[in-house]
Amino acid sequence: MQRKSTKHRAFDPDPDAPERYCDMPGCTEHAGYRAPKDRTQLRQYFWFCLEHVRQYNARWDFYKGMTPGQIESQLRADISWQRPSWKLGTRGGQHFDEEEVLDPLDILSSTRAKRAQAAKQRHQQARDVAPPALRDHLRALALDWPVTVDALKLRYKELARKHHPDANAGDPAAEDRFKVVSVAYSAIRAHLVSL
Repeated sequence: MQRKSTKHRAFDPDPDAPERYCDMPGCTEHAGYRAPKDRTQLRQYFWFCLEHVRQYNARWDFYKGMTPGQIESQLRADISWQRPSWKLGTRGGQHFDEEEVLDPLDILSSTRAKRAQAAKQRHQQARDVAPPALRDHLRALALDWPVTVDALKLRYKELARKHHPDANAGDPAAEDRFKVVSVAYSAIRAHLVSL
């Protein structure tokens, strides 16, 4: 004994179809299939017989009469299900702010304070350690990190007077040392100015 499937098949007439005839002029068949009237009335239907609903669907063009710009706009809206959307990480065009979160139990304050303290410590540690690109230059000027612009200028003036070629009567070693000091000063100063 075989059971009859109660599953509705796509080409079967709509079980909720009204008792009426096909809306195609001159057709006397029973209307069991619905089709939307147009793109602005998707919830209002024509009722057709199977033959006429197939013809209607074959000619249906949702974008008929729309300009390319309107079609593009419709496609973009359909991507987000006709709902407004914002850039990731923002809310309604505004950036998320933890201070705006309602926190009656004060749960977020302890983690917020810990994150702020950790960020402050990382920033302080980063400032206390000389950048790798400047370590050789600091050694050349015999300076410790962190260094101020004033301390850098003072040290440069001392070493420039000491190793300048004019002050050393053409000594090639002093000239090389002056070049190293000048390059180190320029590199460190450029880094400090960019901070």
